[in-house]
Amino acid sequence: MRPLEITIPILLGVYLLWKHPRPFPVRLLPALTLIVTLLHFAVEGYRWQMIPLYALAPLLAISSLTKITGTTDWKPIASNLTVILLALATALPTLLPVPRIPVPSGPYPIGTSIYELTDDSRRELYSGKDEPRRFMIQVWYPADVKDSDERAPWMANAEIFAPAIATYIDLPPFFLDHLALVSIPAYKNAVVASAEAPFPVIFFSHGWNGFNAQNTGQALELASRGFVVVGVQHTYGAVVTVFPDGTVAPNNPTALPERSSDPNYEEVARVLVDQWSGDIAFLLDQFQSLETEAGSSFEGKLDLERVGVYGHSTGGGAAIQFCGTDPRCKAVLGMDPFMRPVSAEVITNGVSQPAFFMFSQNWADDTDSKSNQFFNQFYPNASNGLGVISIDGTAHFDFSDLPLLSPIAPQLGLKGPLNGKRVTEITNAYLVDFFELTLQKTPTSLFDGDFTQFEEVHKMK
Repeated sequence: MRPLEITIPILLGVYLLWKHPRPFPVRLLPALTLIVTLLHFAVEGYRWQMIPLYALAPLLAISSLTKITGTTDWKPIASNLTVILLALATALPTLLPVPRIPVPSGPYPIGTSIYELTDDSRRELYSGKDEPRRFMIQVWYPADVKDSDERAPWMANAEIFAPAIATYIDLPPFFLDHLALVSIPAYKNAVVASAEAPFPVIFFSHGWNGFNAQNTGQALELASRGFVVVGVQHTYGAVVTVFPDGTVAPNNPTALPERSSDPNYEEVARVLVDQWSGDIAFLLDQFQSLETEAGSSFEGKLDLERVGVYGHSTGGGAAIQFCGTDPRCKAVLGMDPFMRPVSAEVITNGVSQPAFFMFSQNWADDTDSKSNQFFNQFYPNASNGLGVISIDGTAHFDFSDLPLLSPIAPQLGLKGPLNGKRVTEITNAYLVDFFELTLQKTPTSLFDGDFTQFEEVHKMK
């Protein structure tokens, strides 16, 4: 809960639990709560999860003020029933808080921008129309931030994304409407920072039914350390995509068969990931143009000889597919990489770039899955593999920001039992050190071969 949201139930709780007779200042607390509620509306913004508290605050204010004026002999409201009502009213916004994206630890302030790209050389496969492939990207980068710069939201068009995400994780569509209130420690369209040398570039590919901002915490951490991070929104594979002209492209479930036992599953999945890999290739082409284009925000700011790619789940497979076929990729990292869409050629030939892979315990323990069987065939062919680890107490979505949606994320199937801050600490440590080692040539003890720095981490290969 946010500061003023927390203050409302605290003031009401003090009033209700104070023994009779209440001192005069305590009897004014409900009225003060009403003022705090109005401030909350103005500063933090309304959200539906607070409605029971919004209702309780004026009722108790009216009751307490009438007692002070002596106009009624109402019995004390601070009964056990009212205290229980307050607890229930407080539970709802507590269980569905406004998420907080962690402040990154690096020295650079961060800017972020959103762009639409259209690749006229490829046709869209999943819209049912004869049209070119187009998709959205979000860039996070080191910035020279001004006082007038505006904080960026976690996700643009949250009024469309929030219901789609809620539906995907089996919640009522309106349950996540408050995601529109989330801002991040980055600034919209801030000027790209000046530096002695251009910045390395890292591309991120989300998973099936994911979105390009699902790993914003990681992108911010990398950007604060001097990387330009680009999240690709894979249209029709993402949970939803919203274009600047108002076009909404929902997830197309036929792009990846729901039944993994479908005999054509690999064939269909490889078409999907070929398209995603093509998105990354086209994006890199565009950035090569932006880096040299006079007047571009990124003119002279990008080092496209130092390009890394990472991805989660199906996006991890897309990262492997891209780096297995495009030598412009200089380092690849996968988080629970979904291998079934990866081509037989890449599985057989491996990748030559430095490669590192992180598995959640849930995925690592599923040793008989076809994805893991393919990975076990692939990894020995990765000629510059830096290792494979698993993290105890984690689940598939622990590699994303989705566990921030609720403190009961484990019960919602959004994370494993390991504390979220600890998961972030471990994941960010390996993510940052891997790209600093491979793209910045910065020595790191994390990749000394034994992976014993965190007790929850186990070396798999």
